[in-house]
Amino acid sequence: MSRNLYVLGATLLLFAVISFGMTFTTGPYQIGLPGNGSLWKTIALFLMLASLFSVFAGVMTHMYEQVERRAREREMRERSRRRGRTP
Repeated sequence: MSRNLYVLGATLLLFAVISFGMTFTTGPYQIGLPGNGSLWKTIALFLMLASLFSVFAGVMTHMYEQVERRAREREMRERSRRRGRTP
């Protein structure tokens, strides 16, 4: 699950960089593109924030999965110790 969120974050960051790059290429000679550079900067900002949120969610998911796995391993060790002591 966390890998998917990392990939989503990387993709959104790529689109944010492309959107930020569009601020330098906008001009009156490009038909169909928004000519306002601040619009591209705003889009880039929102994409970057979404990317950061996605990566943060991926990190939290990964940490939660690791805690769950370690708790399960600890429980298995305790069970095996108890079984070894009782006849």
